Amino acid sequence: VKTGRVLYERNMGDRRFPASTTKIMTLIIALEKGNLDDVVKVGPHAAGTEGSTLWLEEGDEITLRELLYGMMLHSGNDATVAVAEHIAGSVDAFARLMTDKAHEIGAKDTNFVNANGLPDDAHYTTAHDLALIASYGYTLPEFEKIVSTKEITFPWVKDDTHRLRNENQMLWLYEGGNGVKTGYTDAAGRCLVSAAKRDGIQLVAVVLDSNWMWNDSILLLDYGFSKIDR
Repeated sequence: VKTGRVLYERNMGDRRFPASTTKIMTLIIALEKGNLDDVVKVGPHAAGTEGSTLWLEEGDEITLRELLYGMMLHSGNDATVAVAEHIAGSVDAFARLMTDKAHEIGAKDTNFVNANGLPDDAHYTTAHDLALIASYGYTLPEFEKIVSTKEITFPWVKDDTHRLRNENQMLWLYEGGNGVKTGYTDAAGRCLVSAAKRDGIQLVAVVLDSNWMWNDSILLLDYGFSKIDR
């Protein structure tokens, strides 16, 4: 992460659909442009968003910080729309901020048109770009704290436990696992940006359209740590 050195790659520049790994950049923009203590009022567009959901309802009022946890742990597409509209006024305007930021940090083969990764031919990235984006995220206060959280409880979560559990199994499966985001659509396949930190060394691995994303990611991170001089 600190050097940007690529330790292993295969087809890292191929254009792909990112699915919900998109939310890594949504988190970055929210952390840089938003106030985490702001109270976000959920609008009708957010409440009606398709796909994975936090079951937000129009008129709900939730802090930006809590929406970001919901977005990253439970992959709430509705949360991304609420966040985007709060920060930029619209999803389109927010997506332009996302794309501009991607290009600024060197992810030149990336274009975002939404904040959640629902399929669109104009919404794409590459494995290398996602690695750059995730690596940048670890430079921001709060990023690692959010993406490495296994479970958290909020009163607005609409089930009896009020608990959100992170969908990223690498936090349990891999020693030092500390992020970052899963993703799946029919168009994208199974996607995972994973990360781990050992002995002060932070690595990021990206697999897109992988039938064995957990195993593949474990193998990649193992390989990476084996090549690092401590």
